[in-house]
Amino acid sequence: MKYIVILGDGMADEPVRELGGRTPLSAAKTPYMDKLSKKAQIGMVNTIPQGMAPGSDTANLAVLGYDPVRYYSGRSPLEALSIGVSMKETDIALRCNIVSLTEEEDAAFEEQLILDHSSDEIETKDSAVLLDAVRKELEKDGFSFYVGTSYRHCMIWENGRTPDLTPPHDVLGQRIGKWLPKEEVLAQMMKKSYEILKEHPLNLERKKQGLKPANCCWFWGAGTKPALTSFKDNYGKKGIMISAVDLLKGIAVGTGMDIAHVEGANGGLNTNYEGKMEAAYTALTEKGYDFAYIHLEGPDEMGHQGSLEKKIKAIEYLDQRIVGPLYEKLTQKQTAFKMLILPDHPTPIAKRTHTSREVPYLLYDSTNELKKDWDYNEAEAILSGNFIPEGYKLMGEFLK
Repeated sequence: MKYIVILGDGMADEPVRELGGRTPLSAAKTPYMDKLSKKAQIGMVNTIPQGMAPGSDTANLAVLGYDPVRYYSGRSPLEALSIGVSMKETDIALRCNIVSLTEEEDAAFEEQLILDHSSDEIETKDSAVLLDAVRKELEKDGFSFYVGTSYRHCMIWENGRTPDLTPPHDVLGQRIGKWLPKEEVLAQMMKKSYEILKEHPLNLERKKQGLKPANCCWFWGAGTKPALTSFKDNYGKKGIMISAVDLLKGIAVGTGMDIAHVEGANGGLNTNYEGKMEAAYTALTEKGYDFAYIHLEGPDEMGHQGSLEKKIKAIEYLDQRIVGPLYEKLTQKQTAFKMLILPDHPTPIAKRTHTSREVPYLLYDSTNELKKDWDYNEAEAILSGNFIPEGYKLMGEFLK
C-alpha cells in the first residue's frame, strides 16, 4: 500500500457572495476530487489546537501526525532547518520576509502602509540580491541573515529573546506603526532595511516594470531550536516531502523525511504541478518510498492576495494537474494506494489571512471504494457528520 497526502495550503474558505454563497472549493471545477469523493470518506478535521495561532506551521505539523502543542517551537526554526542553518539552544530564529511598503515621501516610516507580504511573489534570485544589501549593513555581532525561497528568508539572533511579532499577511493594507516589534533593536533594523532597499537599483527597475518594490524586511515567526521525532519511527513509513516552501522542507528535515527537489516549483500559482506529481509517482513506484506529501502553496497565496479568480484557478490546477494524473497513473499501474486530500487551514478571500476553522478532508482507499453521492467541499463535508477534533490523530487513521 502506498500513501499520498495532497495538501492545498489555505484551500478552505467561507461562503462568498459573488459565488452565490458557495466557497471557492465548491465553485471550482474539480472533476477528479468530486469523482474520488463518491468512493471516499469525507469530513471535517480541526488542525489548529485551541489557543494556537492558525498558521501553516502548526497545521501542517498536525496533518503529519505531530501534536502542535507538544512539538511546535516556532515557525522560523523549522524554515532554518530547511536552508541548513545550524541553531544553538540559545539561538532565536526569525522569519525575515521582504515585503512591499508604500513610499509616501511626506510620511514617516511608521506611517507607511503594507501592500504585499510577498513583494509580487518576488523571485529568489532577486530577493537574494536585496537581502545581501541588507546583510552588508545590518549583519553584526549576534545577528545573521540567510537566504530562503522567494520573499521568505531567515535571521538568527544569538542569545536572543522570543518577541511577540505580527505576521505581515495579517495586517495587509494597514499602517505599520502599531505592528512594529516592541523590541527596539528589531524595529530599528526594519526601519534601516527600508532606507537601504527603497532606493536599491533592483527596486527602481521593478517599479519601472510595474512591479511592487521589495523594500522592507519584516520579522515574525520567532522560535527556538525544534525537537521533532522521526516520521518513520512513529509510523513505519519511508516518506518524502514535495514542496517549494522552506517551512515544509524544514518539517521534513526535522522528521527525517527526504525532500524532492522539483525544478520550477516556486510556491506560487504557476508552480511546476506536473513536476511535483511526477516526483511523487516516481518516489512511490520506483524509489521505494511508502509515503509522499505533496504541498501546494498556491491557494494560500491567492487567498492572501484577495484574488477570488486566482484562488479558484489554484484549486482547479491542484485537481486537474496533481490529483487526476496521479490517480490515473497509480490506477493504471494497479498500485494499491490511499490518498488524503485537504487544506491545512482556511485562508478566506474576505479576510486575506488564516483562520482557525475546521477544514474538509477526503480520504480515498483504492482497495476499499465506498458508494456515496457527495462532492468534496466544506458544506458537504460538514453534512457528512464525520469530524476529527484533534487533527494530529488523522494521520494515524490514514496510515493504519
